[in-house]
Amino acid sequence: MNIEGTTALVTGANRGIGQELARVLVAQGATVYGGARDPGSITDAGVIPVQLDVTDADSVAAAAARLTDVDLVINNAGVGTGAPLLSEGAADAARHELEVNYFGTMAVSRAFAPILAANGGGTLVNILSVVSWVAVPAIATYSASKAAAWSLTNALRTVLRADGTHVVGVHFGYVDTDLTAGFDIPKMDRVDVVAGILAGLVADQEEIIVDPFTQSIKDGLSDDTNLIWPEIQRQHDEAKAAA
Repeated sequence: MNIEGTTALVTGANRGIGQELARVLVAQGATVYGGARDPGSITDAGVIPVQLDVTDADSVAAAAARLTDVDLVINNAGVGTGAPLLSEGAADAARHELEVNYFGTMAVSRAFAPILAANGGGTLVNILSVVSWVAVPAIATYSASKAAAWSLTNALRTVLRADGTHVVGVHFGYVDTDLTAGFDIPKMDRVDVVAGILAGLVADQEEIIVDPFTQSIKDGLSDDTNLIWPEIQRQHDEAKAAA
């Protein structure tokens, strides 16, 4: 796809990867609507604020009714609670993460699918994660919500192909954002992640894998019980012993 001249909606555009995506899209010649629950939190030059709560059906419908010129939708809005899997609040955390990361992505995709089709098909992008493919115990409920969103992305790709809509799933490892603030691990800069995402869009990739670590996880899925899970188990046991 050609970024210049595109009209894009980026959900969760008030911070993190969404904010950087909106900024760079503007810099590359796109018209950009930035969705957030509080549109006043979007202050970047050139980004047009839009009130959008992906968990509120009326908010999603109102945004779709307003933004009829969109030909690129980036489902970036997401949440991670960090609730321990066996904690008392884990079930509530899981429901909240699914509401935003899965049901929110579904709601925006369904609302904007007819608009993309009417505008020639366009592109629908779902920001996923390496944990779409591997459950990290420390963020197990978040991992489950991203796995659900990956499955949804694959289904949307099949269903919307007849409309000429290009559906893209984006996967990457740990990024230096609010979600990973409590993890003492190597993290990518969001600038590099966004550069990888946009390069993949320009190349018309259906699955964008931003970094080598994430590619190694994808490559290991064919034999994950031997190639992935022993290392996850080792890391979990070490963290538990150190706690």
